[in-house]
Amino acid sequence: MAYKFSDNEALHSDALFFDAVNLKMMPFTDREGNTGPRHYLEPPGVKIEDNGDVTFCFYAPNAKSVSVAGFKGLAMTDKRHEMTKDKDGYWRVTVSGIPAGFHYHEYFVDGTCVLNPQAPIGYGAHKAINFFNIPEDDFYILKDVPHGTLRIEHFFSSVTGRYRDCWVYTPPGYDEETDRKYPVLYLQHGGGENETGWVWQGKVNYILDNLIAENKCQPMIIVMNCLYCVNHSKEEEFIPGDFDSMLMKDCIPFIEKKFRVAEGNENRAMAGLSMGSYQTTMTTMRNLGYFPYIGIFSGTIERRWYCDFNYYKNFEDAKAFNEKVKLFFFGYGEQEERIVKGLEKDLKYFDEAGINYQLYTCPGYHEWTVWRKCLREFVQRIFK
Repeated sequence: MAYKFSDNEALHSDALFFDAVNLKMMPFTDREGNTGPRHYLEPPGVKIEDNGDVTFCFYAPNAKSVSVAGFKGLAMTDKRHEMTKDKDGYWRVTVSGIPAGFHYHEYFVDGTCVLNPQAPIGYGAHKAINFFNIPEDDFYILKDVPHGTLRIEHFFSSVTGRYRDCWVYTPPGYDEETDRKYPVLYLQHGGGENETGWVWQGKVNYILDNLIAENKCQPMIIVMNCLYCVNHSKEEEFIPGDFDSMLMKDCIPFIEKKFRVAEGNENRAMAGLSMGSYQTTMTTMRNLGYFPYIGIFSGTIERRWYCDFNYYKNFEDAKAFNEKVKLFFFGYGEQEERIVKGLEKDLKYFDEAGINYQLYTCPGYHEWTVWRKCLREFVQRIFK
């Protein structure tokens, strides 16, 4: 059977498996009466049909009702689709009209929200959650190109008094070209997610592998931290902890000591999505010029109540700002109503103040379909 685009491992892999293996083990008795375990191929939790429809499947032989839904305000929507049980205990429903791209979704068994072990699983909305991808483009799929490496690094934080981890992408050739040094992008996830989001949901490593192979972006190191920086001995605010201090005092020195990092501020960038974009704004504005490349994905410059630093003063001297910031990038989905409205105000302010910025938009909602594209555009414009 021919290998289809929709079979690509990047569309199905998650923290639990690389290539979807839908296996179920049950007792089996052969013709000679010997009984033992045997593996059976189980229906996948999500199947993308050739016509673009999506068939959802959930095994619950004793359930009275099963349904599936997306999230309110996102492309799949929170409309519940009732599923029908077959004689083997599998519940199914085929849904038409779900747009191509990334989709979180949830299953409800007798009214209780549960996880489907046969569908890809990531961490989002502060919990383990199912997702799926309807193929839309090939820029984030696994291709026959040189691949970088994902590493999990542990470092001690003087800010939290605990060890933390960060996920680090090193580009193809990093381990072979031992005399070469690389620029670094510090890349943040959104609220309710963690440092794994840009890997399992965002496909950051495949996006960079493919762009580097096409000579569309510079080889770079990417560091992904959890934006929650909890010090358990203190009462915390909305965003727990002091992320800015942790990044500057603990993570960056660790990265620059352990990895072959090119020297100078011009080799440092920071970007983030949603809540991570506000984290990016607070950090880069507090340390203006330390990150000359700034990426704001699905965010505005709104100064929120949990930021104790008035970074608007940085915009008062447009000439000084433009000299220190080589790229002030904003990207968002055209169906993100709050972001669209907020950025209209922000960009008008920048135009009047003489602040240089670059804007990227694409069709989409507040989800990974948009953020992957924002990353693709941003990394092609940095470290030039």
